[in-house]
Amino acid sequence: MTAGTAAETAAGTMTDAALRRRRIIRRVILGLLLLVQAGSTLFFFWDIIVSFFGLRTVPLSWQLHELIEIGAMLGLVLGMVFGAIAFSRLKAAADIAQARLERAQLAFRDLLEERFALWALTPAERDVALFAIKGMSTSEIADLRGTSEGTVKAQSNAIYRKAGVSGRAQLLGVFIEDLTGDPGVEDATEPGQPALIEASPAQV
Repeated sequence: MTAGTAAETAAGTMTDAALRRRRIIRRVILGLLLLVQAGSTLFFFWDIIVSFFGLRTVPLSWQLHELIEIGAMLGLVLGMVFGAIAFSRLKAAADIAQARLERAQLAFRDLLEERFALWALTPAERDVALFAIKGMSTSEIADLRGTSEGTVKAQSNAIYRKAGVSGRAQLLGVFIEDLTGDPGVEDATEPGQPALIEASPAQV
């Protein structure tokens, strides 16, 4: 392990530890806040029950009673404030996640179009390739396109030949490699000499 790798690992470990501490602190604060809200709610509920039914209780000075009421009210108000803040943060996080997902979907669509253009796929082959990447079977693709399974298999063969891969798994691997930047599965044939691979039912 190089010094740079060790430093990156240490930094990542410290970041993870800091995130865990923040999560623990946040959970503790939320737990305490829930306890305060529960106590405040019980106090007001008990106060109403006592007043309504005229129950006998240990007498408290009016100053202490007012202080308890003020504390309970503050607890409820703080609960509302922190609840609104938590909701706002959750909504912001959801919006960020949605925006990232939309960007990823757009990038993947652009990548598909770029690869399909590079391989010079016909419109029919583009549809079959897209359905295959989505994980559909040969029969499902044939039903969607209103063609026979033999036609879909022939089109799949043409796609694999033009892409220089041996089947659906390697076809999907090409896009995964492009998205992640990691080395994928090597092509089964020499560059510029893709061989026609008969697709088995398991491949298509």
